[in-house]
Amino acid sequence: MPTAILIDGGYFLKRFPSCYPGRDRRDPALVARTAFEISLSHLKEVFGRRDSGTETILTRELHRIFFYDCPPLQKRAHYPVSRRPVDFSKTAEATFRLGLHQELRKTRKMALRLGHLADHGEWQLRPGILKSILGGSRQFSDLKDDDFTYEAKQKGVDMRIGIDIAALAYKKQVDQIVLLAGDADFVPAAKLARREGIDFILDPMWRDIHESLSEHVDGVRSTCPRPVQARE
Repeated sequence: MPTAILIDGGYFLKRFPSCYPGRDRRDPALVARTAFEISLSHLKEVFGRRDSGTETILTRELHRIFFYDCPPLQKRAHYPVSRRPVDFSKTAEATFRLGLHQELRKTRKMALRLGHLADHGEWQLRPGILKSILGGSRQFSDLKDDDFTYEAKQKGVDMRIGIDIAALAYKKQVDQIVLLAGDADFVPAAKLARREGIDFILDPMWRDIHESLSEHVDGVRSTCPRPVQARE
């Protein structure tokens, strides 16, 4: 029986700079190729030790790779400080995301699953900015547009992951599922798959995970390069 690889796209893209510091995170073709590479790396598993002569290499068949993401923002808004208009559909992030989705669609054995972004978002201070203000090193009057990021919540992504896990398990299409994610929201889906006899592996890309995730999966295994501690 084959293995299905499920990738939480938002999580994968956040971990990408730490795990692959030498790769351009804004190159859609390179990022798509990396997602394919990390998926294939899970099809080969080594048991035992080479130096003791007990090493066994198990090679598995790939069922399909599922990549979950949302289309980029297409709306217009105004920056919070200067009040200048901004068209999110023309930003570098939107261009990258659309390019990535096109590359994923062309990738062998890759299925792109798209949710959507909430209609209403809000400007939020970037990490560290509020701390600097509370610490007195900056003043509210010093804030600039670049100190903010526009956040719109993803909708439908977690649901699609859960539905695909259930479908794979109930239809007996695979006997192993590898999930690249780090969110405890997937625990119910993981428990369901295990009850159906699925070997459920979590790949958090070397990030520490919640105890509830470790308890309800059959193994935790990261195959991408381990980040340097200072980058974490």
